[in-house]
Amino acid sequence: MAHIIGMEVMDVRFPTSRELDGSDAMNQDPDYSAAYVVLKADTGPDGYGLAFTIGRGNDVQAAAISALESHVVGKRVPRTASELAKLSADLIGDSQFRWLGPEKGVAHMAIGAVVNAAWDLAARHADRPLWRFLAEMTPEEIAGLVDYRYLSDALTEQEAIDILKAAEPGRGERTERLLRHGYRAYTTTPGWLGYSDSKLVRLSEQAVADGFEMIKLKVGGDVEDDVRRMKLARETVGPAIRIAVDANQRWDVTTAIQWMNQLAPYDPYWIEEPTSPDDVLGHAAIAKALKPIKVATGEHVQNRVVFKQMLQAESLSVLQLDAARVGGVNENVAILLLAAKFGVPVCPHAGGVGLCEMVRHLSMFDYVSVSGSDVDRSIEWVDHLHEHFTDPAIVRDGRYVAPTAPGFSSRMHDATLRRFLFPDGPEWTES
Repeated sequence: MAHIIGMEVMDVRFPTSRELDGSDAMNQDPDYSAAYVVLKADTGPDGYGLAFTIGRGNDVQAAAISALESHVVGKRVPRTASELAKLSADLIGDSQFRWLGPEKGVAHMAIGAVVNAAWDLAARHADRPLWRFLAEMTPEEIAGLVDYRYLSDALTEQEAIDILKAAEPGRGERTERLLRHGYRAYTTTPGWLGYSDSKLVRLSEQAVADGFEMIKLKVGGDVEDDVRRMKLARETVGPAIRIAVDANQRWDVTTAIQWMNQLAPYDPYWIEEPTSPDDVLGHAAIAKALKPIKVATGEHVQNRVVFKQMLQAESLSVLQLDAARVGGVNENVAILLLAAKFGVPVCPHAGGVGLCEMVRHLSMFDYVSVSGSDVDRSIEWVDHLHEHFTDPAIVRDGRYVAPTAPGFSSRMHDATLRRFLFPDGPEWTES
């Protein structure tokens, strides 16, 4: 029986601020970063996970992950749903560490990184890509991954089992469809706020040529600039292509409504993160005022409890889970089940370091085993940093290719780790 004999944590940063990749109204100069964790096994492959940050503070995130070492080192490599459920419960249930959250912020993201590394480890030892490793579990095993405390007023374990059993017919066919055709993507590549108008137009044209059916623009810096950029984008892509917009939490509720009314003539499909990610009622007010424009949010929603409240309050019509924000795969399974219960489509947040690589597994699992649907669902795509991963996300003709390599696709190349290690890697010492 294989055991975890060590845990290594690294502060890895990419200088994306130099070209303003990732820039938006709230985050003008991000350096996309990962607090990267390796679970070392005595036999067989290791497991890899990460928490995504945007630069300063990545060392704090790495330190939080390191604080969890005693919970995993010396334990058996998890191989079953029950073992993975127990590991997640033990990490979240550490009463002293939990005080730092509870179940939110740096502490919870650290747990997510370790839980995800454990899932990567388990899937590698099973020789399955994570989406298939999860999808091939029984409804009872999948439902047993979830902590229903705080959820039972909205979702019980029996309701989760019923949702999963309802999706059982056709699982094989949907799996084969993913392997043949992949999963729909949309692209944020044209829309960073720091880009010039000419770059916006060029990249929007390229997105349509590449087969994308939706693009996304960052907004929230200046309303006149946003109207101009939205008009340019609409003229460039035509009426048939959806354009989503993303304010990255920039506005108050009233400002969000007024600002979006000025963009409304150019038919925005959704407004993403219009206000504080914690403001459940604020999102509900915006959603009510802006119909039929959809409200999308979730990349900064801290845990399953806030998602539950947003669904109950009809605060969102597109749910954007994140692979590295909450407590890992287990909690994201809970969020997918909540979304299915409330009939809300899931379009994950991606684009940061490793997020495209990981969230594709969650969406594909959802399609096969939870919702059974890909209607109005797509995964965000940003075309940078994928070359640093051993199993990079690939998009062809506007669709994510289904990964077939074992694991969660979260392993970085050793050469990347050496070059971009902060602050001593050559990328930082030689620049």
